[in-house]
Amino acid sequence: MSGFERLRRAGSPESKGQLTPPAEAAADASPGTARPLSIDRLYPRDDLAALVRHYWIPRWTLPDGVVVRQGVLEYPGCNLVVYPHGAALHGVTLGRGEQALSGTGWAFGVLLQPGTARALTGRSTAELTGTVVDASELPRAQEFIGAVRQEASAGDDAAAAAAFESWLESLGLALGEDAALAAGIVQAVEADRDLLRVEQLAERFGLGLRRLQRLLAQEAGVTPKWLIRRFRLQEAAYALAQPDAPALAELAASLGYADQSHFSRDFVSIVGETPRGYADRAR
Repeated sequence: MSGFERLRRAGSPESKGQLTPPAEAAADASPGTARPLSIDRLYPRDDLAALVRHYWIPRWTLPDGVVVRQGVLEYPGCNLVVYPHGAALHGVTLGRGEQALSGTGWAFGVLLQPGTARALTGRSTAELTGTVVDASELPRAQEFIGAVRQEASAGDDAAAAAAFESWLESLGLALGEDAALAAGIVQAVEADRDLLRVEQLAERFGLGLRRLQRLLAQEAGVTPKWLIRRFRLQEAAYALAQPDAPALAELAASLGYADQSHFSRDFVSIVGETPRGYADRAR
């Protein structure tokens, strides 16, 4: 997307979480220079993949007086983030998230798998939704915060990830069957465009509607309806930002909306602008 480099792992999909930044994010970059905003993505060791989905590391260098408000449609998971001067566990933001960027900075983010935040805090993930917890409240937090900050400040993202993984491994977290089931449900909704209704999702996994509701609230902090809607809106924002963006009616139908007007209302309610306006700005 405009203003962000493509993810750098061969064969990985480009992130659909970030919304297209304002025009100044791209306009301030001259040919042959580094982009003013970039984001890298790293993946955990195989033995920790049940706990961590991926790492995301944004870096930015903006001219004096320029503030870029980066919009995000967050994935269904808590994020543990280390900053130059702090660290926090962020619960899922149900609406549009936004971060104001200025000057020069970075962040080292860890997108946790369903159940991981619950294991770290001893709280239902639903209790964490929409909240921010100081990372110092986590077990032996200083063991990873200082090390991650040192490596990320030096620009060594792989070493920062290794420092985090050393701490995480030392905790000996064991997720239950519900966490694994919730992760499977999240993965299925992300990958299968035919899963457009909560009833379909419950049937796919052999669960009653109430059981599905409780499971996702406890382990992922979201509802089944929100989960389906979020991935579809991420798909929509990504498609609209492409040079060959599909017609709105075609896009709405492919995402399971009854009509274009329903899709447009949904998009505006979360993203804050019309699909057509978003597409025009992205191009």
